[in-house]
Amino acid sequence: MPFTSQLIRICLIVAVLIQVPAMQVLAGESRSASATAVGSVGFTVSDMDRSVAFYADVLTFKLVSDVEVDGSEYDQLWGVFGVRARVVRMQLGGQQLELIEFLAPPDVRTIPVPSYSNDLWFQHIAIVVRDMDEAWAQLRTHHVRQISPRPQTIPISNQAAAGIKAIKFRDPDGHNLELLWFPEGKGHTRWHQPGSNLFLGIDHTAMTVRSTENSTKFYRDLLGLTIAGCTLNMGDEQEHLDSLPGARARVTGLTPKMGPPGVEFLEYELPTAGRPFPTDSHPTDLWHWQTTLVVPDVETAAAILRGTAQFVSSSVVTFPDKTLGFSKGVQVRDPDGHAMQIVSP
Repeated sequence: MPFTSQLIRICLIVAVLIQVPAMQVLAGESRSASATAVGSVGFTVSDMDRSVAFYADVLTFKLVSDVEVDGSEYDQLWGVFGVRARVVRMQLGGQQLELIEFLAPPDVRTIPVPSYSNDLWFQHIAIVVRDMDEAWAQLRTHHVRQISPRPQTIPISNQAAAGIKAIKFRDPDGHNLELLWFPEGKGHTRWHQPGSNLFLGIDHTAMTVRSTENSTKFYRDLLGLTIAGCTLNMGDEQEHLDSLPGARARVTGLTPKMGPPGVEFLEYELPTAGRPFPTDSHPTDLWHWQTTLVVPDVETAAAILRGTAQFVSSSVVTFPDKTLGFSKGVQVRDPDGHAMQIVSP
């Protein structure tokens, strides 16, 4: 099928999903957790000082907070007994990155090698830059491990994303990262504001999914995110961006009421979905990412998700001291195993 016809077919499928939410069909009404923002995107690291230095020196993130936490509330939140963790928040533009180093229990499992973008544990953050050539030079100066051999430019045949430049690479623990440059008329308006900073902020977190339709039911119908657009990415540029021969990815972007960052689905049609998310995963594993969604009421959100999501936390946890910046929280996993931390500020 020609590319244009294929893309139209995909967007029509998404449009039908938008018009007829699955929860409305099944329950007679549409109820969602009404997520208002992605508060932060984070992951587990093995050496906090090394990670902080990497994100500060290479990507110019600024330190916001650095705390150690322990106690039954954190055991319950992460579903791990005897937790003591160092949690660091860093900021770039208006978006926050959350790094977690588990001091106890002491053992962490590393990200599987090799890992590919069609494996279902794949997730990354996309960082917007003002100048791609200058940003790539910064990566090379710091000898960063690149997934893509060089920045790739989306071709004009992909009209929705034409002209966008991207490169993928990894941090010291192997977490996947992406740099994005948007031409005029594409991307959020904040990425085109005048200024001198090279690295501007986090546009979205992307995760590989097995089914766009199933993930849409979870993130839109249950959590309240809005579909912003879709593309079908393929060809030489996508293959080199992912370092994955024959890569053909269906990409769907979703946004909260306040954004960015947003959430992006990557459904690989070729090669098809790779290895599944390990069923014995824990937040202490280095492949653990957590996307924090802010909702008006965590108990209501948990009730909506109960029976659909896999709960990492046994129940909603209350934090009187608000050390991590929220009063109540619960962690769940989406249909493919990606962790969502649902919180009330």
